[in-house]
Amino acid sequence: MKVGVLASGGGTNLQSLIDVAARGELGPARLAAVGVNVPDCGALHRARAAGIPTFVVDHRQFAERALFDQALLGALRLHEVELVVLAGFMRLLGADFLSAFAGRVINVHPALLPAFPGTRAQEQAFAYGVKVAGCTVHFVDAGVDSGPVIAQTALAVRDDDSAETLRLRILAEEHKLLPAVVRALAEGRVFVQGRRVRVSGAQPGAGVVASL
Repeated sequence: MKVGVLASGGGTNLQSLIDVAARGELGPARLAAVGVNVPDCGALHRARAAGIPTFVVDHRQFAERALFDQALLGALRLHEVELVVLAGFMRLLGADFLSAFAGRVINVHPALLPAFPGTRAQEQAFAYGVKVAGCTVHFVDAGVDSGPVIAQTALAVRDDDSAETLRLRILAEEHKLLPAVVRALAEGRVFVQGRRVRVSGAQPGAGVVASL
């Protein structure tokens, strides 16, 4: 399965995919291309260092979101991408894009959805005073972090946590969960029925809502 990763920032989740692929642990998934909307962002440098084809589609160059989406689609199709992974991609995708990749766009989010959608989710959770936080990988739909959940990892919020330490601990879990979901999708182990998603071979563990 040819995977295209879209990112906007430092690219640590992209790096987790790169590292897992380098160890031969991404199964039949292959990182075919990395696209960014922020020129010179960290994700772009990480992809180039790993020898992965890259492209830049700067959203600021487009008067309408639909035109930006079409440019992204063109670049992804050029690389024959089959699965789109949003790894810190800070743009909403429109209906035409999602229709073109129906059921083949996933996102990693730093909270246990449906709680705390949107930006700065870790800070939202910490400020709310939750006792359990975590991360989610989900299918992308037209809403904001509202698509069907594929897998989640939960962790206890410690008494000595700050918003920043919680963010870093959640990020470490994202780095494990996202590659596992990509591999499961490439291996055909993810089954969708309405909003219910089943991952075959998933073994729940201590403190984990869904482990792959």
